[in-house]
Amino acid sequence: MTLRFIAKDPETNGDHCPTAWVRHEEKEIVFQGWLADAALEAECLATGPIPDNEGVIRLPFRMIQAIREACDVAEGATVR
Repeated sequence: MTLRFIAKDPETNGDHCPTAWVRHEEKEIVFQGWLADAALEAECLATGPIPDNEGVIRLPFRMIQAIREACDVAEGATVR
């Protein structure tokens, strides 16, 4: 399996929660998050277009540790 689970939102109710994974073979970090609303997407578009195969997602600050861990795993570092 190429998808390695890292963590879910630590304040999850167990359903519909932000999640982080790493795909080593594809050299990707994968996130599940909340979709941006139209206003946030419009703000993001101010810095450039969003291609049809990309999207803007939101992750809560409480996911920072999971994001760091995903980065460490992706780099092959020892995870704390």
